[in-house]
Amino acid sequence: MELMKNVQGWTEGVEVDHQALSQIRNIAGLPIVAGHVAIMPDVHLGKGATVGSVIPTRGAIIPAAVGVDIGCGMCAVRTDMTANDLPASLAAVRSAIEALVPVGFAAHDKEVNPTHEAAHGKVLKQRMDALFVRFEKLSILQVLGSLDARRIWKQIGTLGGGNHFIELCLDEAGAVWVMLHSGSRNIGKTIGEAAVGMAREACVKAGVGLPDRDLAWLNEGTPEFHQYVEALQWAQDYAALNRDLMLFRVMRALRETLGREIGSTKEAINCHHNYATVEEHFGAKVWITRKGAVSAREGQLGIIPGSMGAKSYIVRGKGNPLAYCSCSHGAGRRHSRGAAKRLFDLDALAAQTAGVECRKDEGVLDEIPGAYKDIDAVMTAQADLVSVEHTLKQVMCVKG
Repeated sequence: MELMKNVQGWTEGVEVDHQALSQIRNIAGLPIVAGHVAIMPDVHLGKGATVGSVIPTRGAIIPAAVGVDIGCGMCAVRTDMTANDLPASLAAVRSAIEALVPVGFAAHDKEVNPTHEAAHGKVLKQRMDALFVRFEKLSILQVLGSLDARRIWKQIGTLGGGNHFIELCLDEAGAVWVMLHSGSRNIGKTIGEAAVGMAREACVKAGVGLPDRDLAWLNEGTPEFHQYVEALQWAQDYAALNRDLMLFRVMRALRETLGREIGSTKEAINCHHNYATVEEHFGAKVWITRKGAVSAREGQLGIIPGSMGAKSYIVRGKGNPLAYCSCSHGAGRRHSRGAAKRLFDLDALAAQTAGVECRKDEGVLDEIPGAYKDIDAVMTAQADLVSVEHTLKQVMCVKG
């Protein structure tokens, strides 16, 4: 469906508020946009660029479109357990996960070293060591100034807050899945904010008129662009490792709580939904920024979560070229966090998360399922982007 000039959207049957439409119009009109902007069905207001956008650019990147949670995304794996293997109450499992995976602003007491836990931990540690070496060489460190490097390595393998989560889910056959959502933590935020500032300054110096200063971009060939891209790629890798380390800890928590070995039947799916990369579309190589969108090339597996009381989906991409081979990254917010706290109360939270072992207090009221769009409507709107491999229902959720 075409929303407006230079925009293709998959929003049939889902609401798009007028502020988001204004942002879409601003993005589509930028001179660096290389083709149409693709809008996913979970689209909603973001900072500068709408969440749920796929933006092709030539010779430039918009740091605020990538966002400040660089590399934020999903990880999921199907275990060898079934619903019958789970205890009647999952409270102890949730407590064990929360003990091993710091949430909110919390971090590990010391730098993470997974090597002593399992053979697979050695591979994770090797990835950490490689990231550390690359970090020491990042040229953007000159811009960032003094950083507490200890915080960076104590935060890896931690959840964060907001809409980040760790869940146990059951699929249509009763198999148990572990699914989680997180990104690059404070270091990604620091890099993102620095790059947004660099882009604003560059556009001011060049006399570029912008409909929104958060749509400022960095041009290829400039030192600032090089600094950002180098740090962007590093933060995306940090985010992917962060999710893998958490998955590693969650599997340990399950093993220790349930008193049995926990195997996985397939390799974990680990996909970003806030990132930028060079791809070829319509015969040209361009920068593709997915702000709240997932790569969905033909045959590629992805994850589309609902809210903590709704269904989630493991999907397989159809490689739709008009969507730049993308799909939505979730249900998308219907109400802002502030509005959700005004519209709903704890009774509504308890009712909407019935049957799910999770927090049901004021601290997570803004994450109530009613604050999100109908995931079924979102999936229907993007039927030509992905096919459903598995339908998951949450039975336990850890929130930051």
